[in-house]
Amino acid sequence: SGAMRAHSGYGSDGAARDFGTVGRVRRSTWWWAWACIGVLTTCRGPLAAGEIPVVRPEQVGMRADLPQTVGSIMNELIERKKLAGGVVIIARHGKIAHWASYGRMDVEADKPMRKDAIFRIYSMTKAIVTAAALQLYDAGKLDLDAPVARYLPELKGVRVWDSGETRPPKTTLTVRDLMRHTSGFSYGRTGVDQIDRAFRRAKLLDRDVDLAEFTRRLADVPLLFDPGTDWKYGVSIDVLGRVVEVVSGQPLDVYLRKRIFEPLDMRDTAFFVPDEKLDRFTVNYRRTLRGGLTPLDRPETSRYRRKPKFLSGGGGLVSTARDYLRFLLAISQGGVLEGRRILKAETVRLMTTNQLPERVGWIKFGKQVREGVGFGLGFSVRVKPSRWDPDARIGEYGWGGAASTHYWVSPRDDLIVVTLEQVMPFSFATEFALKKPIYQAIVDGGTDASEK
Repeated sequence: SGAMRAHSGYGSDGAARDFGTVGRVRRSTWWWAWACIGVLTTCRGPLAAGEIPVVRPEQVGMRADLPQTVGSIMNELIERKKLAGGVVIIARHGKIAHWASYGRMDVEADKPMRKDAIFRIYSMTKAIVTAAALQLYDAGKLDLDAPVARYLPELKGVRVWDSGETRPPKTTLTVRDLMRHTSGFSYGRTGVDQIDRAFRRAKLLDRDVDLAEFTRRLADVPLLFDPGTDWKYGVSIDVLGRVVEVVSGQPLDVYLRKRIFEPLDMRDTAFFVPDEKLDRFTVNYRRTLRGGLTPLDRPETSRYRRKPKFLSGGGGLVSTARDYLRFLLAISQGGVLEGRRILKAETVRLMTTNQLPERVGWIKFGKQVREGVGFGLGFSVRVKPSRWDPDARIGEYGWGGAASTHYWVSPRDDLIVVTLEQVMPFSFATEFALKKPIYQAIVDGGTDASEK
């Protein structure tokens, strides 16, 4: 329906409008207005300085009907109430081939989604905080193979659950274990009653507890296994956030702002939403048992309106599609964006290649083993084909967030995709629906970004 059309740089019929590059810009009033709104900056020319160029898909080797293809899929998901709305941004060869919003950011108020909408990105926070820690590694201030207890002495006595009792770990809990989720820390949903009860008693994810107190409380929760011997998703990156604070001597939010957000011009990424940006903050929804959507967190009453004490490195940030694309572009370009380097190229390779020991195998959630998927220092990494996410490309890296947000990067195709949504619990619906058609839209065979 017309109400569900993409609010983008494309016409209501889905056709691309001719504003792709400076040489092809139609300098009409409507285009100028779009540019000022769409790139959210003071316009100093057809493509404002510092913004990622927006081009037509065919200019970067993709099918011209990419906008219609993506729009059709997104609108169907919205009409089936799988989503309330969303934003999709697709970049190739360092340029934006598609950027559009769909559906509603507030269904009850009939408020259309906008391209600069601010979303709760939850676990998409993890890669950013891992990159922050790796900056300290690049500076020679952090040893990846050092015991975590060197930086956080309160975790020196952490114990492992084993056959009904706890014991000292047989292996050392290292910083590297935190980054690749081989630490043994969990989210308190292990199926081991004693660990899960200890996690709940500690009230670890309390927004009114700072990271120093968080790690002190965590010391009383047993590890699920000896560090480095298995993979378990959990609070490891929250611990890593505290390591960043201790090593840098700065609160996590200050460090991220100074060392990542400002250098990369990620202007809407933070641990809370200030009043002047509240109008761009989406409603968060929960799926109902009858297949509908009901509001879970509204902007006007949201806890995100104030800065939390708990600066969660594992899931605390809000962001926009534009901002997160800028972060991923820096990663895909070997740690640099627009001349500003945030990481060494060799360090980026640690993030984007599988770092799991062979005995750990593939990543897993309960009984679900994601065959062929390993984990780098910050991202999941596709190592070989399998029935899990069969449309993924070898070498593809990415992750997602609890409100069904997704991102993936394919180095062989020089392709980045970010999809932001606002529905819990987590669903792969958008990623699985879009991935194959987006890859099929590539018509020039792809380019290995590492050879550029």
